[in-house]
Amino acid sequence: MANKTQPTSTSIAEFIESLADERRQAECHQLIDLMREESGQEPVLWGPAIIGFGQYHYRYDSGREGDFMRVGFSPRKQNLSIYIIPGFKPYQAVLERLGKHKLGKSCLYIKRLNDVDTSALRELVRQSLVDMNERYPEKA
Repeated sequence: MANKTQPTSTSIAEFIESLADERRQAECHQLIDLMREESGQEPVLWGPAIIGFGQYHYRYDSGREGDFMRVGFSPRKQNLSIYIIPGFKPYQAVLERLGKHKLGKSCLYIKRLNDVDTSALRELVRQSLVDMNERYPEKA
């Protein structure tokens, strides 16, 4: 069974322009710049509303397998949802410096980008990508 969230060919610019909130649009551009710089990858829209960078292939013990982004975010109405795929256990020191946020399993929820220390966010993204590259080396 394939992952429901697949990469699309939808234009990132059109997706961002479709957002009603101009502040959220500006935050998307900031996050794209940050994640592009850290990942070395161009953004791709995954499903209808997730902007992702890079890709990896996973295979669970159950036999289920698929592909997903290495890092990304989604500009939701209430929060920016930032996807840190390895989860947050290894990054407690960085999270303490981050500022106002909430955590899910692999989701960092931020109401406004200016509520957080962007250098700490950059470090979190960088460290998660290092861990992803160790677990799932990129194919040449």
